[in-house]
Amino acid sequence: MKVKICGITTLGDAEAAVSAGAWAVGLNHSPESPRLVAPEVAAGIGAALKRRCEVAGVFVNAHLDEVVAAAEGAELTLVQLHGEEGPSYCAEVHRRTGCRVIKAFRVRSPAEVTAARAYRTDFHLFDAYRRGVHGGSGASFDWELVAGRRGGVPAILAGGLDSDNVGEAIAAANPWAVDVCSGVESSPGVKDHGRIVSFIAAADRAGARQRAERERRRAVGRARRAVARERRGG
Repeated sequence: MKVKICGITTLGDAEAAVSAGAWAVGLNHSPESPRLVAPEVAAGIGAALKRRCEVAGVFVNAHLDEVVAAAEGAELTLVQLHGEEGPSYCAEVHRRTGCRVIKAFRVRSPAEVTAARAYRTDFHLFDAYRRGVHGGSGASFDWELVAGRRGGVPAILAGGLDSDNVGEAIAAANPWAVDVCSGVESSPGVKDHGRIVSFIAAADRAGARQRAERERRRAVGRARRAVARERRGG
């Protein structure tokens, strides 16, 4: 199971995430966030992690030029849009930066999951809705809403995840990846390296169970089709 560690503010925390096996780290560029990372720190992290993991810049209703400048300065490979950005804006971010785009949706009901289908970005991230907060709140939502979605875009599950509940969340939502922020922190913006290791290990165990169950279903399907062919042949 792929894991993104979001809200990284120091190179030490970024290195800890990569060493533990993170697929991606997230650097917050939103001034409203307590995890805002300075441009020079973001640039250092991006340079150090080049080709070792994905580096995502997180933005909330930012001017396009600001996103482009940050993507260049920190050598971002992913841009995560966590505000009210529209489909055309997302497409322009990809065109201008060359980064793959994650569009985030704050979920209160099935309507937000359905609305995601209008966005043909590289990934959809589903987070909990909390009034006035664009992510990192530690709140969760009904994970099964994600399991029933349509559209084919890989889903990243976020919102209130930690090492204790990530296995349940993966079983309920069947996501492509999971995203954690406050669930691996000792305080906002300060990562607990032990919690990072525990979270990724728990996600990996759940991912292995997910793959085994998927293979079991495929095997059952193959067996049923074989029986059906045999009956038709007889």
